[in-house]
Amino acid sequence: MNAMNHDMSACIKACLDCYSTCLSTATHHCLEAGGKHTEPAHFRLMLACAEMCRASAQIMLTGSPAHKHSCAAYCERVGDMERCVAACHACAEECRKMAA
Repeated sequence: MNAMNHDMSACIKACLDCYSTCLSTATHHCLEAGGKHTEPAHFRLMLACAEMCRASAQIMLTGSPAHKHSCAAYCERVGDMERCVAACHACAEECRKMAA
């Protein structure tokens, strides 16, 4: 397997992990925590972030070059969402490495 295939596989894995983490965090942690975690703008962002990560993985799997995104800063500001923030950062980092 050449470096590009390995990098692409790592990026796809990170995007799918980010999708799973963001969706799970939104539908479990945020809904249970309430307050600022369930404010409409934040909850919509969580769902959009999950979808961007899922779509990025799908686009890479098709071989198209149209796959760039990022979404961790807002969750950092909301707070108490370390797993989601870490997954977003890991996904963005793998995507940057793959695109280089």
